[in-house]
Amino acid sequence: MTVGTISISAQTLSERQLHLCECASLEAQGDLERLDPAIRRALDGGVTVNELKEAFSQLYAYTGFPRSLNALGSLQKVLLDRASQGIADNEGKPWVRPSVWDDAPQALSQGTEVQTRLTGKPFNYDFCPQDDYYLKSHLFGDIFAGDQLSPSDRELVTVAALSSMKGVEPQLSAHKAGAVNMGNTEAQVEELCRWLSENGLSQVDCASDANAGPWPKGQPNTGYARYFIGNSHLSPIQPANLEAGEATLASYANVTFEPRCRNNWHIHHGAHQILICVSGRGWYQEWGKSPIALTPGMIINIPAEVKHWHGAQKDSWFQHLTTHVATGGPQSNEWLEPVTDEQYPQ
Repeated sequence: MTVGTISISAQTLSERQLHLCECASLEAQGDLERLDPAIRRALDGGVTVNELKEAFSQLYAYTGFPRSLNALGSLQKVLLDRASQGIADNEGKPWVRPSVWDDAPQALSQGTEVQTRLTGKPFNYDFCPQDDYYLKSHLFGDIFAGDQLSPSDRELVTVAALSSMKGVEPQLSAHKAGAVNMGNTEAQVEELCRWLSENGLSQVDCASDANAGPWPKGQPNTGYARYFIGNSHLSPIQPANLEAGEATLASYANVTFEPRCRNNWHIHHGAHQILICVSGRGWYQEWGKSPIALTPGMIINIPAEVKHWHGAQKDSWFQHLTTHVATGGPQSNEWLEPVTDEQYPQ
């Protein structure tokens, strides 16, 4: 279904959730012109007034007070306009002042529990005790104590806002994981990211595949899966001017490694391999030598008969182009033992 200029459809997310996320995205961008009709669509689509108030007030912690207050001002104007037209919007359940607002130790304790659940483990920001306290006591204590939005909806709203801001990719990645920890499925979070992108709402593409890099990811590398730990993808590359049936001097491919994915130790006989790193961060290691961290623009020349492995770093996708150059004699790949967790750089 298309409402205005936004397509409201999903497999598992509700229309109400998508409307909330659209409003969160536009609040984060400070786009009040588009926010006005989005608020109207949300109210018509089942979002209550108090849910919108809760979403906009929560987002001040992520997008700043000015945008939060501007969004609340837009909501107030829309409500006054609709009331003048005789439209009675659903206020939702009554707002109740959270008890933790009057009990600082309780807010700190409750917020610490919420933060631990969201991050999946205890988190202490010892580098800056002030921010550590603000996060636990205020954001995850005071703000998350409101009962207008469920924990799962709060995180969807946060993901939508962060995906609409540039320069906050680490926080976006953390809250995508947090959205799952707070009750959403991974499929729902990816669905939200695709929906935001398809409707021109996100400033960065927060879908997992987008983190792979700009080169085509291709298909799952099932033919060689037994020689890899983790998932890889293969995309053959042909010169653009190659005629049908015309031979090429060398074959090229883009190999995409998901985080922590690496191939087994192996040796190229009769050819040396060239790796051209194009996106993400990876590792290359020759037997008996220290690992080399790989970044875009690096070129690795792997001599024939040298035992080695390559793959992604633990917290990054990695893509490289690869080709082989014959050195004489029969050509083959000799696949050897896996790269153990002890060998893999942590």
